[in-house]
Amino acid sequence: MSIIRPVLTSLFAAGILCLSATSFAQDAQPIKAVTDATFPPMEYMENGKFAGFDIELVEAIGHVLNRPIAWTNVDFKGLVPSVTAQRADIAVSAIYITPARAEVIDFTHSYLSGGLVAMVKEGNTTINTLDDLKGKKISVQVGTKSVQWLRDNIPSAQLVEVEKNQQMFSLVDIGRVDAAVTGKPAAFQYARTKGGVRILADQLTTEEYGIAVQKNQPKLTADINGALDQLKANGTYAALVQKWFPTTTK
Repeated sequence: MSIIRPVLTSLFAAGILCLSATSFAQDAQPIKAVTDATFPPMEYMENGKFAGFDIELVEAIGHVLNRPIAWTNVDFKGLVPSVTAQRADIAVSAIYITPARAEVIDFTHSYLSGGLVAMVKEGNTTINTLDDLKGKKISVQVGTKSVQWLRDNIPSAQLVEVEKNQQMFSLVDIGRVDAAVTGKPAAFQYARTKGGVRILADQLTTEEYGIAVQKNQPKLTADINGALDQLKANGTYAALVQKWFPTTTK
């Protein structure tokens, strides 16, 4: 089910957006957005509402464009197909910009740098470098770049593919796998809030996050890029980054 709901209360409280931006024109066309809200701090559900850095950034973009955002929660593997099938205008869910994805969808300019990291249980002394991942059981989320990267670069790794981010971390916690490979923001968020795990010092990749847009909507891509530029110029973007990534481990 699609939800048109401003996710802006915290932005107003922080003074990031002005109250005059709370209303849209009656004929404003919603932007249909899909996300996999299981990846804090980027996107997640809190008290039945969408929350996270990606959510607040896209809501801010919507206000610049005077278009409300209609959110739909979709499994990660279904995000790009939702856009290519024109069920959604955009997908935003910590999606890496890759050549393969760019063949079927357009991307906005990068809005955040990230990358893949490996996470192990605190006290695990057998995995300290990327080379130590060889032959180990590693949990990954279906449809993410982690899967292909490990197949290409550490083919001896035994992959355990799961649907949700939390499942991936839980397998590390209970010792069912030796490590998890995931995006840097989510890994550090989990380590900060849950504890009991550590992130390997060596990062697997450096990636750029982009908003996926239908290829037949070049104007929307250009409009979003323009809105991103405006949010960076007026300080909104910097305030969001500081709010959601208050330390350098983002």
